Amino acid sequence: MGTPSPPAEPLAAPAPARRALAGLLRRGAGAARRAPLSAALALVVVAASVYVIAVPLAVVRYPPMTDLPFHAAETAAFRHYLDPAWHFREQFTLQPLAVPYMSMYALGALLMLVLPPVAAVKVAAAAMLALLPAGLAVLFHGLKRSPLLGVLGLLLVWCNLTHWGFLNHMGALGLFAMVVGLTLLLLDRPSRGRQLALALALVALFFTHIFRFPFALAAVVGTAIVVFPATRRLRPIALPLAPSLALFATWLVVRTDTLHAAPIAPALHWERLGEVPSLLFTSFTDPAEAAAAGRAARFVLAALLVCAAGAAARLAGAGGDAARSPEGASASADAARSPEGAGASADAACSPAGAGAAPSPAVDAPRWSFARLAALVPVACAIVFLGLFLSLPLQIGLWWYVYPREIVAALFLGLGAFPDLPRSPWLKVPAVLALSAAALSLGAVARDNYRRFDQSTRDFDAIIARIPQAPRLLYLVFDHGGSTRTTTPFIHLPAWVQATRGGWLSFHFAVWDASPVAYRPREEPGAVVPPPTPLRWEWTPSIFDVRRHGAFFDWFLVRRRAGATHLFAKDPSIVAVDHVGDWWLYRRSGAP
Repeated sequence: MGTPSPPAEPLAAPAPARRALAGLLRRGAGAARRAPLSAALALVVVAASVYVIAVPLAVVRYPPMTDLPFHAAETAAFRHYLDPAWHFREQFTLQPLAVPYMSMYALGALLMLVLPPVAAVKVAAAAMLALLPAGLAVLFHGLKRSPLLGVLGLLLVWCNLTHWGFLNHMGALGLFAMVVGLTLLLLDRPSRGRQLALALALVALFFTHIFRFPFALAAVVGTAIVVFPATRRLRPIALPLAPSLALFATWLVVRTDTLHAAPIAPALHWERLGEVPSLLFTSFTDPAEAAAAGRAARFVLAALLVCAAGAAARLAGAGGDAARSPEGASASADAARSPEGAGASADAACSPAGAGAAPSPAVDAPRWSFARLAALVPVACAIVFLGLFLSLPLQIGLWWYVYPREIVAALFLGLGAFPDLPRSPWLKVPAVLALSAAALSLGAVARDNYRRFDQSTRDFDAIIARIPQAPRLLYLVFDHGGSTRTTTPFIHLPAWVQATRGGWLSFHFAVWDASPVAYRPREEPGAVVPPPTPLRWEWTPSIFDVRRHGAFFDWFLVRRRAGATHLFAKDPSIVAVDHVGDWWLYRRSGAP
């Protein structure tokens, strides 16, 4: 027996990091003391965001998002690619730059280092959805309005696209708004910190949704042009654009054939405006969803009226001040027409004296000019996305459900036209509470229906416990009933087996070569790739023939209420293992 070593001292954070954290906490505490009401309302918004986003994901083991199981499987492929026990390297190749839908997968793979696979994927999904209110808060900050209005982003968190599992798209919308907001902040008051923030946001958007990225580049340049009369600045955006432009140029060279633009013939379809309600909140058969959407609309309208009243009061006050000070009004107009006046106003706003004193009309006019021009930016972006909604087809190449995605983008950016919160606490508090209540109403519907789905997957969770590590799994889903979803959440549910155990699946998104995880060429030495399947195989299980499609696999999972033994009758080596609820499990004799 050796002498036991003394316990190691806990590692202390580096001194610069401790100082930065302490400084951040001091500034936060100081801001809360100076403006306790604003701090309290910020806590309300944060609490509403946590509840709306996190609670529905917490009450269910397998969220009923149609595509989420394959997002989980691809996340596991990154986490365990080099682990031979999971057998991912034998079948997949990773292409993080050729198909750069990486942010959720990278985050999820990192979280899998410390969390179980299912929990890690749910946290990564929550992070994607949290970008909606966060990005909108940055946008409103850049528009010279209260960042508390970011709570509006919660209204679209649980729209149809989220329940489909289009989480990269939803996260990219939040990052798009963030990019526009950071561009406005940078052009208003350039700094190295803001340049770095914009550069990082653009890179994050590139690795979140490549087809949203070119619109962000156009938005950065367009924003600079729109506010140029007030700022006289274009150069600050050049450096932040450089890293993501280099990535984009590289992607254009190395992208897969699937990501090459397919020819389309756009045409305006005005009748689609009538489809808008059905494209937003129709994910459940539960009538509570439509009721919650109507209730949320009423809360938002009430908050809009309160904010409009506050804006009218501010304008009336500004008009009275101008009437009492004609010299000030004249000086204000002169300053607004002068580039030097714009610079002077910014300097005055940044100076200690300017921070403590009420701005004079001469100083305030250029700020109004910037704010008025900046207000055009989200409206212009919303109009562009509305045009895409009216003109794009439903399918482009392998990409399906194309134009319905754009109405969510248009409405999200259109929220940037919301007026600022009133200055009066008697108006600000009810406005923030009304917007929070609108989001909570929609979040409660997701929570209730996700909780019900958890009951519907108890049989699935029980039966996959019989499946070993790294199976060669063929799955067939015949019956899609048992949930309140209007679109089946069972179609890809067995992909959770690969996410938690590795191995092979009979169908995988990798077959399309449109994700960062793709099948290896079958002729490569060492490649072990499942046999190809017909198009829409996962939606047509009736075409399954065990002699044609089953030879590669040693485990078989079927969702079919009427039984599944007849499907394997022609192969006597396949025997029944278990039957739980609507699921039937079989294996090949001698399989591990």
